[in-house]
Amino acid sequence: MFRIERPPTALSRGFGLAERIHHSTVRVIRQSQGNPVLGLLKNILRTVVLIMAFHLMVTLLGWRPNAIRGDFVLYLMSGIFLYMTHTRAIGAVFGAEGPTSTMMLHAPMNTVIAIAAAALSALYLQFLSMVVVLFVYHVAFTPIRIDQPIGALGMFLMSWISGVAIGMVFLALKPWFPALAAGLQQIYSRANMIFSGKMFVANALSFTMLPLFSWNPLFHTIDQSRGFVFLNYTPHYTDPVYPLLVTLPLLLVGLMGDFFTRRRASLSWSRR
Repeated sequence: MFRIERPPTALSRGFGLAERIHHSTVRVIRQSQGNPVLGLLKNILRTVVLIMAFHLMVTLLGWRPNAIRGDFVLYLMSGIFLYMTHTRAIGAVFGAEGPTSTMMLHAPMNTVIAIAAAALSALYLQFLSMVVVLFVYHVAFTPIRIDQPIGALGMFLMSWISGVAIGMVFLALKPWFPALAAGLQQIYSRANMIFSGKMFVANALSFTMLPLFSWNPLFHTIDQSRGFVFLNYTPHYTDPVYPLLVTLPLLLVGLMGDFFTRRRASLSWSRR
């Protein structure tokens, strides 16, 4: 009949937040594709098609990188996996539910949970796709060997979190300038087709070309990843710390923008 209300501890609040993020992540994955297995196969197919397209293009042009000796398909994968993870993270966060979404009418829900769910759903699909493609290639075609798998995985996660940070900046801009934010997001994603460096290594670039690519955190993560994947490649012109130094301020700016937008949210935004 009577009970004493005890304030929740920091640990219980943390578990509660993690539970809400988990359920929201599952909802986002099922929302994009009714069947999770079908959604994973669709993502794997996109990855395989991109690898095959670049391999066919390189074969027709007769170009092979001289800076790395090793499996050329693994060389392509080391760039494409990180590129897709970075791009998908930006797109997922940019498309996350905003403060005027109907889901925000539920008390425990907020935009931070929606952003985290969108980011984790992209990471989940990309990581499983990478594991499946590498396993099939290892078993069905030729055995692969990754020199430092922990370091390579770290660069994979850095590509994802940097994409999340950039996507949050675009998302914070979206309610105020929707057309501009969408245009900038598309321009950045398209620019990464060239400036990500997935088809070449930094050591092979001249000093006049390096500044065109060194601004991009994805260029650093891809080049460093190849240093971890291949035994005989040592990156000289990229830095594994640079993506982190870019990501942290962008995350801060994105969170500040989200907080500012939430306090000024208007239902009329959803009608634009």
